[in-house]
Amino acid sequence: MTDQGMQPASGELLDAVHGLRERLAAATLPLDVEGVEGARASLTDTLDQLDDYVLPRLSDLDAPLLAVVGGSTGAGKSTLVNSIVGRSVSASSVIRPTTRACVLVHHPDDLHWFSGPRILPHLARVGGQDSTAAHDPDSVRLAEAPGLPAGVALLDAPDIDSVVAANRDLARQLLSAADLWLFVTTAARYADAVPWEFLRQAARRGTSVAIVLDRVPPGAADEIGEHLGEMLVDEGLRHAPVFVVSETELVGGLLPAEHTADLREWLGRLGADARARGLLVRRTLSGALESLEGRVEELAEASAVQVQTLEQLTAVVVSEFGRAGDEVTAGMSDGTLLRGEVLARWQEYVGTGEFLKQIEVGFGRLRDRVTAAVTGRPAPVSDLGAALHSGVAELVITHAERAQEQVRRRWRDIPGGRDLLVEHPELDGPDPDLDEDAARLVRDWQGDILDLVRDEGKDRRAAARVLSLGVNAVGVVLMLVAFSYTMGGLGGAEVGIAGGSAVLAQRLLEAIFGDQAVRRLAATARSRLAQRTQELYASRAARFEAAVEAVDVRRDQPAELLAASAAVRGSR
Repeated sequence: MTDQGMQPASGELLDAVHGLRERLAAATLPLDVEGVEGARASLTDTLDQLDDYVLPRLSDLDAPLLAVVGGSTGAGKSTLVNSIVGRSVSASSVIRPTTRACVLVHHPDDLHWFSGPRILPHLARVGGQDSTAAHDPDSVRLAEAPGLPAGVALLDAPDIDSVVAANRDLARQLLSAADLWLFVTTAARYADAVPWEFLRQAARRGTSVAIVLDRVPPGAADEIGEHLGEMLVDEGLRHAPVFVVSETELVGGLLPAEHTADLREWLGRLGADARARGLLVRRTLSGALESLEGRVEELAEASAVQVQTLEQLTAVVVSEFGRAGDEVTAGMSDGTLLRGEVLARWQEYVGTGEFLKQIEVGFGRLRDRVTAAVTGRPAPVSDLGAALHSGVAELVITHAERAQEQVRRRWRDIPGGRDLLVEHPELDGPDPDLDEDAARLVRDWQGDILDLVRDEGKDRRAAARVLSLGVNAVGVVLMLVAFSYTMGGLGGAEVGIAGGSAVLAQRLLEAIFGDQAVRRLAATARSRLAQRTQELYASRAARFEAAVEAVDVRRDQPAELLAASAAVRGSR
């Protein structure tokens, strides 16, 4: 398009706008974050304007100018339309408390432009005075009017402040489809807030606007016109023409011809002068294209908030389960597991801490003392192993439950996170499989311990010593040694008792494998338990992460929207 009149839109521009439309149609804003309602409304409005106006107008620049007649309830829109064309084509009343179809009035020669889905493709076309269709907000009634100049069509829209929400929504959408918004107001209501919000939107989008000031009392035109003009200047609409219709009696339901003469003459010039019509259409189309960039940027920002929220929700999961894994690792090495039941079972196995002071270091004596200590007692190694099993499982379960509860608590504080918990109730309650999975984890880890003992005891000397105590017994002692390197978690008398017992256990293993091997075996045992714990926690974290991944937001959505908008800008 150039200043010399309407020129065919380039294929590059049309393709770019189609590409932008596809990106917008694919965009999703499912999370109820701050400001999302406005963004969703903007997305819908932008798609509607692309479908109802921008794409049809770019495809057919020579199509008739569409002037949407809009305004508040009782402003006299339908009466004005009927008066312009010289006969009743649109039913009028002071208040319309029900839904109704909009009416598109056109010259008979222009029917082919409007009978198909070129514009307003979501509205069905009906003709004549079909009473059923007249109240269907999903249709547009076509009305021929020879009195209307060819090249100009009038669309009588529902009231912008209708008590019926469907009417208000349709009015907003129709105004976005206009080459020209013919805003009808009255001398008593021209400063109402609702119409001016629509006028501001028209100014932001570059829509051409003309004002019809209806029912102006005699002698009030200058005063009201001056004030209205000041308001138009303040809102960036200084070039909008204003047509004054004096208060008068209707004649046969129509305004006297002289009261609409100026408006009819102006519309007639637009119909007859292709260049003038082209300038108005071009101004509105250019404004719509220019406004797309800002609107798409806002939508990209809203989309980025959605992506950032998903990343925040995921980060909470990673953080809490990572902390849980670290706490289990700390619990494996700070002596916490040597409390209570485990300590009691170990004392049953080798005696109290006083035993350490009485023995002479050497495997034979250690073995003899251990053997003597368990004589006559029921499966002491099994008791100690069971106590260790229970202690490790409890450690894993406690921190897993804490991590899950922390994730739930923090998600509830994040906009959109609470909704995920509602949508996935399985995440917002006890973990039914955790106890069983933790028990299996410890059993598998105990199997790892026995494998370590067997592998390390392959030479004859070590094998004989392992066999003299039993693989299970050596494995249990190795488990205990793995948990006894530092015991800052214990307090009082437990420190001395557990510390002495742990040294005894370590010396027993050193007598079998050697001190370097014991350190390596203990480190490997802890590493394998940590690995299995991380795997268990990863499976729990995956449940929360899957809920995040199920949210229909593409991570590259913001960049796609901005790139599509840039393509439109570059092709203009």
